[in-house]
Amino acid sequence: MAPPIPREGPMLGRRTLLLGAAAGLAALGLASCASPGAANGAIPLKFWHLLSGGDGRTMAELVARANAANPSFDVTQTVLTWGPPYYTKLAMASAGGRAPDLAVMHAARLPGYAPGGLLDPWDLDLLAEFGVRREDFGDRVWESGLYDGDVYSIALDSHPFILFYNTDHAAAAGLMEGERMRQPRDADDFLDMVTAMKEASGGSGLSYGYVNDGAQMWRLWYTLYLQQGGVMELPIGGKARIDDGPAVEAFRFMQELVDESRGVPNADIQTALAEFISGDSGMLLSGVWELPSLQAAGIPIDAMPIPNLYGTPAAYADSHAFVLPHQNDVDEDARREVYRFVAAILKDSFDWAGAGHVPAYLPVTEDPAYADLIPQAHYAEVSDIINYDPPAWFTGSGSDFQSLFAENLQPVLLAGADPQAGIDRFRSAVDELLSKPNPV
Repeated sequence: MAPPIPREGPMLGRRTLLLGAAAGLAALGLASCASPGAANGAIPLKFWHLLSGGDGRTMAELVARANAANPSFDVTQTVLTWGPPYYTKLAMASAGGRAPDLAVMHAARLPGYAPGGLLDPWDLDLLAEFGVRREDFGDRVWESGLYDGDVYSIALDSHPFILFYNTDHAAAAGLMEGERMRQPRDADDFLDMVTAMKEASGGSGLSYGYVNDGAQMWRLWYTLYLQQGGVMELPIGGKARIDDGPAVEAFRFMQELVDESRGVPNADIQTALAEFISGDSGMLLSGVWELPSLQAAGIPIDAMPIPNLYGTPAAYADSHAFVLPHQNDVDEDARREVYRFVAAILKDSFDWAGAGHVPAYLPVTEDPAYADLIPQAHYAEVSDIINYDPPAWFTGSGSDFQSLFAENLQPVLLAGADPQAGIDRFRSAVDELLSKPNPV
């Protein structure tokens, strides 16, 4: 997920967010929400995450509520820089005996961490003691936390790539069915819908920012690839399987989407957001994390999962997930309180939907109150069709894998280069990575 744009927000209650590195953690370049020490016998817990901006403020509120409601623990947050710096520091801390009690990582990064012993598996019986069970999660979200038969991550959410649309423009284009935009019949019909949106908006039919952003390119391409039944396998020490037919067709379609007759052909994500927020575009392809900014702009919007254009329902997503960084000498009392804390956050994650994310804990999304949360309720169903990055030590959000994708395939959209040639170059680059051992 792209890092949220930082915004000013309220104080953290029991914690004060220290801007910059705390002196005791300066070697790791961390920013902490420091606690003066556990009071009244509460067990202190160290919690690392990479959530900033609106996500960070919401998490801080959830942590403060969990602390207030559970006097047996006292959680101190440490907020690290999003992306590779976070994952490097987490690996170093786990390997060097300085790991926190709990951390958040993207579920798709699990294959790079669980095999090397950097994470401890979850005890499902202990988790069940605090009212959290396997049946409280959808299949795809739960399976994202599995490695070699054990559970190594417990998802807080899924954050899929979706389609936002301006309801006023959709109505003017004749695309509304009741209060929601109709589903396209196929890829060609969707192109016609984008054209109709362009006429209605007087600007672009679709905003899609991908320039210098491998993640944005990958999220849409992988969705379209999977909708055609494409399979991607990345066996370590072997050769990548990438199906040429679906791979090329996905790019052919994307070339049509960014044709100047439908939208701006060479936009980055900020340009695309600005265009949609100003009302000069009918649709926006991006992640659910953009929802707060769109709502703050006051434009009439709704959202839906990426439409099924090729016959197989599929959408790209990742999850923020709780993990247990490996402890050389586990404090069983502290570990038990970690489970209590995670259960408290999951059960209180209704507000997490306010950031656009789909809470992973099903009792939250199945609550009748969630149906009134618009547009979140209109895309919550996407959790049944989400797909994470193909598992490998080098894939997942914030990895170089998506940058490698852009390096080889951005010319296909920017300059109309041959999709097959770009796919071949990408496959060769991935094969080189597959020949190397996991560095962590």
